[in-house]
Amino acid sequence: MSMPSRYQLYDPSARHCEEDTGLVSDFQRFSIHDGPGIRTIVFLKGCPLHCTWCQNPETLSHLPEIMLVPNNCIGCGKCLGVCPNDCISHTDGRVNAIDRDRCDLPECGNCQNICYANAINICGRYLTVADVMDEVERDTEFYFRTGGGVTFSGGEPFAQPRFLEMLAREAKKRKLHTAVETCGYWKWEKVRPILGLMDIVLYDIKHMDPDRHRQGTGVANDLILDNLNRVDTLGIPLRARLPLVPGFNDSADNIRAVASFVSGLASLETLDILPYHRMGEPKWGQLGQLYSMHGVVPHTRDQVYACAEIAREYDIVVTVGG
Repeated sequence: MSMPSRYQLYDPSARHCEEDTGLVSDFQRFSIHDGPGIRTIVFLKGCPLHCTWCQNPETLSHLPEIMLVPNNCIGCGKCLGVCPNDCISHTDGRVNAIDRDRCDLPECGNCQNICYANAINICGRYLTVADVMDEVERDTEFYFRTGGGVTFSGGEPFAQPRFLEMLAREAKKRKLHTAVETCGYWKWEKVRPILGLMDIVLYDIKHMDPDRHRQGTGVANDLILDNLNRVDTLGIPLRARLPLVPGFNDSADNIRAVASFVSGLASLETLDILPYHRMGEPKWGQLGQLYSMHGVVPHTRDQVYACAEIAREYDIVVTVGG
């Protein structure tokens, strides 16, 4: 079976059907920035961090969520008749808000199932390992030709350790190159066996100062940096990534601190500078949440490359954009 898109019926009973079931928010095919070659990214829901700049806020929660796109509403009114708790507000039949506190999701999903205009979407599908691998293997020919494969992302993929391990084991059985994108905030004992199934690790470093890190992400960075050192001992190819956020971690001092730290990693391939962008901002509103970084202006190209040059002072390979 292929991946149920947001236009297909939401089945709340699916999470009870199989033991090898996990919560997937989306797939991205033909990616070239999240590991070598052409890849398919599997976005798993759930994250222990809450970064103020997050471009995938729909992956933060560990449960399915409603995303409302009012401009798509055609005013048919069908969703109003199927909502058991009258959660949907409207003006002249056009939906403009959803009371998520009263919503029965993940037990319901009636509104999305009847909304053929794609104004109401449910982000988060309970899929089996077979479901995911069927989607991933659609582009196997491209993987083998380009040295690509599957990248597990999120959210934080290690937030679903059992499901991630099953996915990685199945991918290795099918001789697929595996990569994982991680924030590093997890218990080593749970993650260590899964790391052995990865061909490359893409590891985020948000900030080197623990207080600033907590301000921007909700957690300190000591566990993250400790885990990065532990990952390095495994000998798995490692790409450190710095999501460059204006006014948060783009100072010369912080960039030098990051570069200095990763320059001591034996398994380091590159430090990837990931420029800030605002493409994820609309999704915060679709989730009924405020984007606290509204109005923040992304760096110019020259500013980003100047940051990369600072990092190169430490004799490491630095890329822009991953």
